[in-house]
Amino acid sequence: MARFDRACIIDDDHIYVYGAKRALLKTNFCNEVVVYSNGLEALAQLKLMQETHEKLPEIIFLDINMPILDGWQFLDEFLYLESSKKPIIYIVTSSENPVDIEKADQYDMKKNYIVKPISVKKLTSLFDLDET
Repeated sequence: MARFDRACIIDDDHIYVYGAKRALLKTNFCNEVVVYSNGLEALAQLKLMQETHEKLPEIIFLDINMPILDGWQFLDEFLYLESSKKPIIYIVTSSENPVDIEKADQYDMKKNYIVKPISVKKLTSLFDLDET
C-alpha cells in the first residue's frame, strides 16, 4: 500500500525527475507523481487545484536552483497558499552549501533537506519503506 496518494516533484532537471519518479513509484511511496519544472508553474497548478477542490499533493520534493521561480521564491509564495492541510516539503538539491542548509532551516514547513539524487535506497531509509 502506498504511503501517499499524490507526491509532487518541482525540479527543472529532467534526468533527475525521471529517476526520482521511478524511485517513488518503485517503492510504492505514492500512487501518483505530478511534476512541475519551476516554482511558478507549481504555484499556479497548486492554486488551481485549490480552486477546483482537487486534492493537493501530500508531499513535495522541491529543488532550490531552478529558472523562473526558484525553490526559495516558491517557499516564500507558498506561505500564502491557504489550505487546511499543507503538503510536507522536502528540499532536494545538489547543494551541500552550509548557507543553503541554514537558509532551509528558516522555513517551518520544510521537513528535511536531502542532497540529490533521490534513490530507492534513500527513500527506504528516510521513510522506512519496504523495497519491492
